[in-house]
Amino acid sequence: MKPKNSSQAGTFESSDLIVLIEPLDDNAGRKIEIESIVKLQYGDNLRTIVAGMLDQYGLTDIHIILKDKGALEPVVRARLETAITRSLTPENL
Repeated sequence: MKPKNSSQAGTFESSDLIVLIEPLDDNAGRKIEIESIVKLQYGDNLRTIVAGMLDQYGLTDIHIILKDKGALEPVVRARLETAITRSLTPENL
């Protein structure tokens, strides 16, 4: 499945993150970018969470950007789910 439109969720406050999603051309695959103040410690875990949620929704041909300010895992998952859901709905209802 491919996202229908661009979307975002979250804020750039301490202990939160922004998730940005953009659809890519067909057969472009997944492009995941992570910017985090704790990337050295948790970058691999963030990438695993993102990949797992994209697999869960069956998403391909997607560009996803995470700008993290130290969000806990439940916050990361909630923001990802919100951005993904918004990207799949027409005109971000």
